[in-house]
Amino acid sequence: MAAVLEIEGLRKTYRSRRRGARRALDGFDMVVEAGQVHGFLGPNGSGKTTTLRTLLGLIRPNGGRMAILGREVPAALPEVAGRVGAIVESPQFFPHFTARDTLSLLAGAGGVPQRRVLEVLELVGLRERAGERVRTYSLGMKQRLAVASALLKEPALLILDEPANGLDPGGIREMRTLMRDLAASGMTVVLSSHILGEVQLICDSVTIISLGRRVAAGPVAEVLAEHSAGGVRVRLEAVTDLPAAADLLARSGARVTPQQDHLLVYGVDKPADITRTLAGHDLFVSELAPVTVDLESVFLELTATAPVPGQHRQVDQSTVVTKPSGPATSGSANGGWGV
Repeated sequence: MAAVLEIEGLRKTYRSRRRGARRALDGFDMVVEAGQVHGFLGPNGSGKTTTLRTLLGLIRPNGGRMAILGREVPAALPEVAGRVGAIVESPQFFPHFTARDTLSLLAGAGGVPQRRVLEVLELVGLRERAGERVRTYSLGMKQRLAVASALLKEPALLILDEPANGLDPGGIREMRTLMRDLAASGMTVVLSSHILGEVQLICDSVTIISLGRRVAAGPVAEVLAEHSAGGVRVRLEAVTDLPAAADLLARSGARVTPQQDHLLVYGVDKPADITRTLAGHDLFVSELAPVTVDLESVFLELTATAPVPGQHRQVDQSTVVTKPSGPATSGSANGGWGV
């Protein structure tokens, strides 16, 4: 398959007087092939939004190479913008406009035929509510409207940041069906989401980012097969003993990811060694079970060292480029790009 999106060695460093310099992207790589739904995953502060904004020309990188639809960006953004739809971060709308008015305005600004307005409202399940003012919409309905706006141009590449945010289970299922239908029609979808179970159901392939670097990439089945081998879920008789148990197991050479009421432990040859090690320090196991290999467990294993939001790595000040760049194209009323 041909690559619709390519990122090689992408670097971005920010600097502020209060926090100093921090490296948001540290040689990040990503490839998305045509006709796929591709999951872009990472914890808060890992560099996901910076990657998307840099790709769309809203932020200037410090180094690396990017290409969309075979064209180098940001230089070729004016050529490919008409074939890319994107929603990055929270959508914003004129509250007193109806959904139909909002999309009609965006269609007119982007040279899109007005017939497309009702088509995309139908696609996202809002046609029956098209005449209602946006201020009456729930968060989930606003998310659907944002997706509709990104679909106006019938893009070849659709980039969505948390499209299921605020949706109820029925809405999430409908969004899942929409993503699959779009891919079946030949569109390529890049989906950033924290709902890892949905990503596993929807996506053909994934890229996982942590600390500004790629830590896993490939078809979902291959990523699941490659990672999390030998993981064990450990529960103790007393939840308050978990921190001590995590420290003890880590010092014995295991990789430990603390959860709210249990530990995920990797790198142990024999699960019985966990029981033996903890019992020797009067820490008693109530459950010891193999970790089910799913995307959530892989994600937690690979991003266990992700920074706490608000904590950033300090970098050499000489690497920083501080001059801001302007957007490659004007934003839409919903906070999206390229309409």
